[in-house]
Amino acid sequence: MIDAALKRLVYQRAEAVCEYCRSQAAFSPDPFAIEHIIPRARGGTDEGGNLALSCQGCNNHKYTGTDALDPLTGKFAPLYHPRRDDWKTHFAWSDDLTRIIGLTPTGRATVEKLQLNREGVINLRQVMVMAGKHPPAY
Repeated sequence: MIDAALKRLVYQRAEAVCEYCRSQAAFSPDPFAIEHIIPRARGGTDEGGNLALSCQGCNNHKYTGTDALDPLTGKFAPLYHPRRDDWKTHFAWSDDLTRIIGLTPTGRATVEKLQLNREGVINLRQVMVMAGKHPPAY
């Protein structure tokens, strides 16, 4: 079980931003979750190094996944790991800042598996860009 202090630590460490799609909790219609990077079903623990802040959409799409097909190579690649991987190494923003582009096999597999460019997220990003609130700082 994840206690309240650890939940606060994860939330603060992520600066209230989904560690996958970079959605901001303050502007999300749904609550964010503390997500197990390596799911408990696959031997993951409740330790801080295995926990990430995730919007509900990313959490639901990831479910118990730890890898997925890279659509470019057709080979399995590990999903992005927020504690070990650098977001900017694996992802970039489109020119209009509304879509996440996977730069590596891990990035592309994560974009597909977690559906980082879901319609609702893109729509929110468009509004956030116009309001000067997107993308969030890293």
